[in-house]
Amino acid sequence: MLKLLIFDVDGVLTDGSIIYDSEGREIKVFNVRDGFAIKEAIRKGVKIAVISGRKSPVVKRRCHELGIDEIYQGVDDKLHIYEKLKEKLGVSDKECGFMGDDIPDIPLLKAVSFSAAPSDAPDSVKAVVKFVSTKPGGRGAVREFIEYLLGGLG
Repeated sequence: MLKLLIFDVDGVLTDGSIIYDSEGREIKVFNVRDGFAIKEAIRKGVKIAVISGRKSPVVKRRCHELGIDEIYQGVDDKLHIYEKLKEKLGVSDKECGFMGDDIPDIPLLKAVSFSAAPSDAPDSVKAVVKFVSTKPGGRGAVREFIEYLLGGLG
């Protein structure tokens, strides 16, 4: 079993939409079933981390609700953060998985032992991963990935 699962945010934990209200505040939509799967993975001893190229207080709030402590936002070089995270948590590449959805995620997708992408990721991303969800980002892809890895939930 993998010890660390890492997720991108926009396009993985969300459908990739960025919505602003009339005050300019950012709104993101997260899938509650993805959240349940993340909580179950944590309950089963899997560490969860988020590495995102964008920065949003909404992401921080959602991660805290789910019990995710390792939150890295505004990251240009995800592979660099991953290397530091592995050292911090004492895990190796073979103990890590990552779900990403776009070209900036490819270096990290290639570094982990088990990589995944949502069904709506570009073909260039799907070509480098070991698992492609049947569901799109923000619509159950994370849950499907976690259920696959853990052999179900509950």
